[in-house]
Amino acid sequence: MTQARPLSLITGASAGIGAAFAHALAARGHNVVLTARRTDRLETLAAELRATHGIDATVLTNDLAEPHAVEQLCRALDERGLQVDWLINNAGYGVPGRFDENDWPVHADFLRVLITAPTELAWRLIGGMRQRGYGRIINVASLAGHVPGTAQHTLYAASKAYMIKFSQSLALENQALGVQVCALCPGFTRSEFHDVTGTRAMMNKLPDLMWQSAQAVVQEGIDAVERGEAVHVTGRVNRTIKALFKLMPDRLALKMSARQSKRYRAQDSST
Repeated sequence: MTQARPLSLITGASAGIGAAFAHALAARGHNVVLTARRTDRLETLAAELRATHGIDATVLTNDLAEPHAVEQLCRALDERGLQVDWLINNAGYGVPGRFDENDWPVHADFLRVLITAPTELAWRLIGGMRQRGYGRIINVASLAGHVPGTAQHTLYAASKAYMIKFSQSLALENQALGVQVCALCPGFTRSEFHDVTGTRAMMNKLPDLMWQSAQAVVQEGIDAVERGEAVHVTGRVNRTIKALFKLMPDRLALKMSARQSKRYRAQDSST
């Protein structure tokens, strides 16, 4: 089957960076498949994209925390005869609080959404991209994957560091076959992320220069994957932060990360 337009699958498409990817790729003439948990938001976005850009927008509601979610999602794509050219692994969230204070199922769901699901999606879809000689995969990682981990978001930086290394290896394996892979690493981005984690008030203390819009992050990501960059940190401020932490001794970097993170998270008397 030959598709008239490129097809982009976007996870976590209902808001924030995911919705911004949907708008940007639809503006480039892509048909899109939107997946997330909130059907009403996805349907509203899909209708807007159809009306504005004249593209096809398919809604496949899915909860990537479910063990068989990716298999079911890919089966739905096959049943509709949809071949994915661009995969945007964007779905994610944070789990605030000390590691041992959260129940294990909370962590297990997080690991499935942030690590297992994007890895499985890439595994299931990249074969078709290789056969067709064209594909793009953007794994939305984070600046957090480049700097020391912080307390009370114990798995977040670790999951993003995994996505960075995974993307590098996947890029090397496929670069000669027309399939380009990029780990997109934004810093603080204006979205619903901090509302969900309950840290909005603290995040509002950050100066404006620390923030990027979701639209700016997405444009950098699209440009980076098209250039063949395996890893891209967005924004000059974030690239400067990455460079500074890379030059520091590990002990100093960890102390500085701990000191700064305490200013922007809920306090725990035990840490």
